[in-house]
Amino acid sequence: MSPHVLLLGGTTEARLLADDLTARPGVRVTTSLAGRVSRPGALAGEVRVGGFGGADGLAAWLREHAVDAVVDATHPFAATITANVARAAAAAGVTAVVLRRPGWRPGPRDRWHWAASLDDAAELLPALGRRVLLTTGRLGLASFAHLTQLHFVVRSVEPPEPPMPPHTDLLLARGPFTEAHETALLREHRIDVIVTKDSGAEATAAKLSAARSLGLPVVVVRRPALPDGVTAVSDLAGVLDLLGLDVA
Repeated sequence: MSPHVLLLGGTTEARLLADDLTARPGVRVTTSLAGRVSRPGALAGEVRVGGFGGADGLAAWLREHAVDAVVDATHPFAATITANVARAAAAAGVTAVVLRRPGWRPGPRDRWHWAASLDDAAELLPALGRRVLLTTGRLGLASFAHLTQLHFVVRSVEPPEPPMPPHTDLLLARGPFTEAHETALLREHRIDVIVTKDSGAEATAAKLSAARSLGLPVVVVRRPALPDGVTAVSDLAGVLDLLGLDVA
């Protein structure tokens, strides 16, 4: 019987893994998207959109569709999804793998300030600057809504959910961005501090290089801890090895 892999996607790594797995004879791949992005790109293999109804619903789906392994390749900050994967896979008795790209690491000239959460990041801002480039996604802006003395430039792929800070300019854009683009953006909006999550994505890392060259502080929100009992790998080769497939 052909192995069936459920791939929880939405990231570049998930897309690349879907391409690799579907190209292998006898491997069936279903990519599940949460539906938060209105126009996702084309994906190899089967695609489903929407939630499962928590860990119990996911476990039931794994059994009903005879899934042999589930790969969580969602965003590093999708903590609820990852926790549900760990519980559902254990309940259904299937292999679970979490694919997480390596996080960013500061260099000698970087002025990074680590924060445990968006709320912690908001507490740091008043002492660091007055004009903020906020690149933490469309969710969670309520953490900054009370900072009425600061001006925010919020960059997001999709329109963010309210409430937002009262003094906000919205930029809808999708990476990759170049260092030259990011430097021009920071200068145009007179940004003096950046807030970002430690996504580790190459497509959005140029802002860190631009901040370094301009000497700007960056508040970096740490990733949530992985739940107990999950196997985490940092690249596609690690996933393929755990699934018992040869690395091409």
